[in-house]
Amino acid sequence: MLYVHHGLGEGFSGDYNEYLNPFGSVDKESVAYMMLANDLCAEFGKAENCSITTVAEDVSGYPTLCQPRAIGGVGFNYRLAMSIPDMWIKLLKHTADENWDLANITHTLTNRRYKEKCIAYAESHDQALVGDKTLAFWLMDAEMYTNMSVLSPLTPVVDRGIQLHKMIRLITHALGGEAYLNFEGNEFGHPEWLDFPRAGNGESYHYARRQFNLLDDELLRYKFLYQFDKAMNTTEAKFTWLNADPAYVSLKNESDKVVAFERNNKLFIFNFHPTNSYTDYRIGVDAPGKYKIILNSDREQYGGHNRIDESKSEFFTTDLPWNDRKNFIQVYLPTRTALVLALDTEINAAEKTHHEYK
Repeated sequence: MLYVHHGLGEGFSGDYNEYLNPFGSVDKESVAYMMLANDLCAEFGKAENCSITTVAEDVSGYPTLCQPRAIGGVGFNYRLAMSIPDMWIKLLKHTADENWDLANITHTLTNRRYKEKCIAYAESHDQALVGDKTLAFWLMDAEMYTNMSVLSPLTPVVDRGIQLHKMIRLITHALGGEAYLNFEGNEFGHPEWLDFPRAGNGESYHYARRQFNLLDDELLRYKFLYQFDKAMNTTEAKFTWLNADPAYVSLKNESDKVVAFERNNKLFIFNFHPTNSYTDYRIGVDAPGKYKIILNSDREQYGGHNRIDESKSEFFTTDLPWNDRKNFIQVYLPTRTALVLALDTEINAAEKTHHEYK
């Protein structure tokens, strides 16, 4: 609706001249219609004393699409970050783990209009519906029907799939936007596509379901992915990083395959290296103090290997600049592990608030 060409055969670099010029191809009547629609939603919400959220599905990066109407924006609350799931699928299809380009990954996750909110998601209907594979299937399809039982030995293929599936979701959740969307069972690693009855499949209902039975089976490893997804969202609800200012990415070490960033005073560290673990790895951080782990993808209940003794994991900042941050800490980073750290004072405050709420 945004353009008279409907996006067919067009590319967008993000330059304002591609949209806001008198000879452009923006469909002004459609834009005016969407402004009025958002006005109507806002007025209806106010009249009914409720909140209405509108979301734009736009890959062109149209400026002001998610700015308030009061300042001349189109008025949507969020835009879908549609480039993110495409990036993950292309990586898993075409690039070996050791060749992942961390600079490109972090750029894609953070590339959005300033002060225009995005909904991040790791996979979409393009992958999870018929015609492609889910993230979990791209990671583990070779052994998903044979080695997902906890009664069988953990194989390298399944171990890689479980660890990367968690890390992909967490970095998307924390870095990719101001809201997060699960899609078609990626919270527990849905193994197959979904498809509705249609002429092309003989009106079959065989794939027209999400397989919740998989995460309810205590003998299957799907439960680990679900428990991590639950922990990721409950940790965010308790400590908050969504709907905050964009993150500051302080480290993208291509040889070590380590990414670190801060968002809303939380410190996120990802070691994507397929084989290397690091002791006393130096990570820059702005706020001084004592940090503790609030989320660790290597915990046993999430299908990890329990290589970090969290009871002894306290990280004190050193007052020396590192990676353009005022201080640094040193941490143990096992291979294919993600950590989220918070200041001890913030943890204590969150615990107190949680206790009072209960």
